[in-house]
Amino acid sequence: MNNDKPPVGSVTWFDLTVPDAKNTRDFYKEVVGWNSESVTMGDYEDYSMISPESGDPVAGVCFARGSNAHLPPVWMIYVNVADIDASVTRCLELGGKMIGEIRSMGSHGRYCAIEDPAGAVLSLFEPA
Repeated sequence: MNNDKPPVGSVTWFDLTVPDAKNTRDFYKEVVGWNSESVTMGDYEDYSMISPESGDPVAGVCFARGSNAHLPPVWMIYVNVADIDASVTRCLELGGKMIGEIRSMGSHGRYCAIEDPAGAVLSLFEPA
């Protein structure tokens, strides 16, 4: 049987959410060498940062608007979990916090930003 889901515990994506995604995108294009593609978010655009060698998306640079308005301006990693509801429950039991709610990424899965007891932030991601 072929399991197309990424392994539990692996990092699946990186996003940076900031007030000015356009200038931040341009900064990383110059500093890292990434290219970018626009991602339509309704009335504005976020950006997928693209590896110049492979042409593959490697990270996102997003405006702190809409569903991202509650996120801090940090490089957010998305870590795969088997059951996001169970992982969030366990996070809360162990003294962590939810940052926002569990959110849908449509056909991709669901995610939720959390803060651990030390104050570090990441997002849990349950692939569809």
